[in-house]
Amino acid sequence: MNGARSSLLRSTPFRLALTFAFLFLLAFILSGAIVYQLMSAELTKRLDQSIKETHSLIAATYAESDEEDLVATVRDHAQFSQDSDQIFSLTDQSGNRLAGDFTATGLPAGFSMFAATLPGVPRGTEYRAYSGTVGGNNLTVAFSLSETEALETIALMSFGWATLFITGLALAGGAVLASRVQRRLDAIAATMVDVSHGRLDARIPLIGNGDDIDAVSGQVNAALDRLSALVDGMREVSANIAHDLKTPLNRLQMILESAADKTASGSDVEAELADARAESQQINGTFDALLRIAQIEAGARKARFVDVDVGHIVETIGEVYADVAEDDGKSLSTGLVPDTKWYVHGDRDLLMQMLANLVENALRHCPPGTAIELLVTGQTDRVVVNVRDNGPGIPAEERENVFRRLYRLDSSRTTPGSGLGLSLVRAVADLHGATIMLEDRGPGLDVVVSFPAVKPPAA
Repeated sequence: MNGARSSLLRSTPFRLALTFAFLFLLAFILSGAIVYQLMSAELTKRLDQSIKETHSLIAATYAESDEEDLVATVRDHAQFSQDSDQIFSLTDQSGNRLAGDFTATGLPAGFSMFAATLPGVPRGTEYRAYSGTVGGNNLTVAFSLSETEALETIALMSFGWATLFITGLALAGGAVLASRVQRRLDAIAATMVDVSHGRLDARIPLIGNGDDIDAVSGQVNAALDRLSALVDGMREVSANIAHDLKTPLNRLQMILESAADKTASGSDVEAELADARAESQQINGTFDALLRIAQIEAGARKARFVDVDVGHIVETIGEVYADVAEDDGKSLSTGLVPDTKWYVHGDRDLLMQMLANLVENALRHCPPGTAIELLVTGQTDRVVVNVRDNGPGIPAEERENVFRRLYRLDSSRTTPGSGLGLSLVRAVADLHGATIMLEDRGPGLDVVVSFPAVKPPAA
């Protein structure tokens, strides 16, 4: 329990929550101080206004050479103010009290403050006074500050309790929010620990509220999916290499052993050496294709991307392979819209190789008499390339497997090839942000490659 509390106190979310709470509390205190000063100034202003009005009201009762009404008015005000909240003083020019509660001596004209230092003033009370001359006499009206001070005390206490409440609420809320964020960060850390220990299927749980942590977690999960797929691919490739290259390596070994035996007996080994060269070239070709796919998947070729007219590539492929298809008893035709260019952003050589692999794949696995079509069409924001044939096609359950490295259908194991042609096609498509689908034509196969389109370059 103490460890968990210590971990929470050291956590970044809790520290951020404390920082936010401190800044909020500081802003609250500063705003409260400003409000208190404004309130105190307003109370003082209203008190001065009440004192001045009372002084003017009493002074208005004085008539020339008739100070009896003035004395009576002061006496009445003093009599009705028995709680000493308001006290009055009327003195003559010599300082003798004529009426009132106290004797105001030594007070300046206008507003002033005084406490219990004058005769008749209650002890322990502070007053705000206004003094002025009325008919040669000095009239002083003083109001106690107790009510104003009581209001200020209530305001201060309220502000103090509010500060304590807000501080507690900020700390508690910060702790709750920080603990929730910390739990999510702990889940991310736990997932990464699992991944580091080899559990590549571990994923960060998502809350689904779409906040920034969920967004980052989703991106990390996507990266883990990619990592898991790459690791699985590496394992699969390793197993496939061990399985598929075992036969040619054994065949190469047998050829070399036969050549060695013939050499020992003085026989001609030219045929064996030619066979050995062919086998080694096939093995080297397989490894070269694997390395090329790895380089493509690494994305290093993106630096060579430019805007490329796919139609021109299709036209070139059609010209190169038309005679090859005819010699093999098949036909290859291209479908292009006249005077129309379809641009994508990519590597021309890789796109050429991708389409060449698709055409070669159709030529290799289709029987004589097959018609192969290479088409380019455009949509609003996509460029679509179709490689169609009316051959035997690919079973639906095998259409995703054929993109795996070194994977070959049972019906294709007697034909030349390494099982890497479509793997390279998928790698090039992924590098260009394209989607690739295998669709049934009944009979035949339609390979659909859809690229993001770009605007034609300015002339």
